[in-house]
Amino acid sequence: MSIKVISKERQAYGAFNGGEIVENKPIGFPREGGETKPYSNLFYWAYAEAKVDSTIGLHPHEGFEIMSFVLNGSIRHYDTKLKEWRALSAGDAQIIRAGNGISHAEHMNKDSVMFQIWVDPNLDKTLKQPASYDDYKSADFPVKEFDHYKVKTYSGDGAPLMMDAPGISIREVLFEQGFEYPLNTDKIYSIYVQKGDFNMNEEKVKQDDFVLVENSEMLKVEANASGKFFVIESPVSAGYKTYAEIMQERMKR
Repeated sequence: MSIKVISKERQAYGAFNGGEIVENKPIGFPREGGETKPYSNLFYWAYAEAKVDSTIGLHPHEGFEIMSFVLNGSIRHYDTKLKEWRALSAGDAQIIRAGNGISHAEHMNKDSVMFQIWVDPNLDKTLKQPASYDDYKSADFPVKEFDHYKVKTYSGDGAPLMMDAPGISIREVLFEQGFEYPLNTDKIYSIYVQKGDFNMNEEKVKQDDFVLVENSEMLKVEANASGKFFVIESPVSAGYKTYAEIMQERMKR
């Protein structure tokens, strides 16, 4: 069993528009520092907060699948596929499958918070496909209740958010006290602590910690109060060369 806890202070940092939007990044771009580099088919993960109303202007993407999960407040999205602004509120999500090229812009309202997460599909395939976009309302995602916790599923197990990158499930877990959460040993579990101060597999975690769990059959949460975390299950090996691996090979030449 392996578990690693990366505090907010050890994550990468970024900002837009002179600090109007600030980000801590469990997985940042190489130039941004931070302990965690791309792995599995996860390439980038940012937790973004808007200090004021702010717009990130139109900019291009290719190949990657880019997801936004609204955690608080509301945002708006525009891209050259839709050619219109779409509004999303807390609990909603969107995905851009960038394919052979798309440009988009984002507006965050003051005090809004979101995750933006990039997954790394097989670029040999996705770069030949047209771009596509989907957004989803919070009520679109199934919620299951268990003893002491409940799970909202965004992707995997029949949930609606679909992507080309294989082997990924995305969930949000809310709990009122300690519980055990089953894992698969052939997966990596990437966890962002959204709320609470508790133990995971005997390691103490707190809000904004990023936790990596590998080679474990169970996640044991020890808690005396409520908490919440966001978890992505991804394959140990993507089964194809990811963009990060391609770039690492080029740097060695």
